[in-house]
Amino acid sequence: MKTLIIYTHPNHESLSYAFLQKVIQGSRENPNLTDIKVLDLYEEEFNPVLVFNKDKRRRDMHTDPQLAKYREQIIWADKIVFVYPIWWGRPPAMLLGYIDQLFASGFAYQDKGGIMPEGLLKGRSVVCISTMMGPPLYPLFWLNNAHKVLMRRALFRYVGIKKVKFFEFGNMESPKGKHDEKLNKVYRYFKIIDR
Repeated sequence: MKTLIIYTHPNHESLSYAFLQKVIQGSRENPNLTDIKVLDLYEEEFNPVLVFNKDKRRRDMHTDPQLAKYREQIIWADKIVFVYPIWWGRPPAMLLGYIDQLFASGFAYQDKGGIMPEGLLKGRSVVCISTMMGPPLYPLFWLNNAHKVLMRRALFRYVGIKKVKFFEFGNMESPKGKHDEKLNKVYRYFKIIDR
């Protein structure tokens, strides 16, 4: 199973980076994960800003040569892992800019004239690992699960990805946040996952 890990945090001394390291460690120890690629959006200096004008049209995003290598990474992957913090109830703008540009019509989905488009990324699975300052149940009770609805329903199901797993960790800025326990949970998951 080929795994693409997309890391979105500007600080390599962050807790998000520690989660990235646990994903990599567990994946490397798992014989089912044959190949692993890491895309660090900040280190890559990915430009999240959408630009549309007379020379660059939205309907042509799926063939934009500047995004070709990122499209190839997604096509290559069987499993896509996203590691990011939750800021203001949603993923960072950097990750949303990546999603806006990569999950484009003609590449990630195709309008067939029906109620829903045809998802073109079928057969893949996704894992989202996110951290937040607030309590673990804050997104569920205060935000009506907006983060998971955004990622699972509005994005992944739309493009044909049905298998989505979430690790949504709260209280991560608290000394009582059980960081080691949560880091090891992610490590163990990737060490044994088989699909």
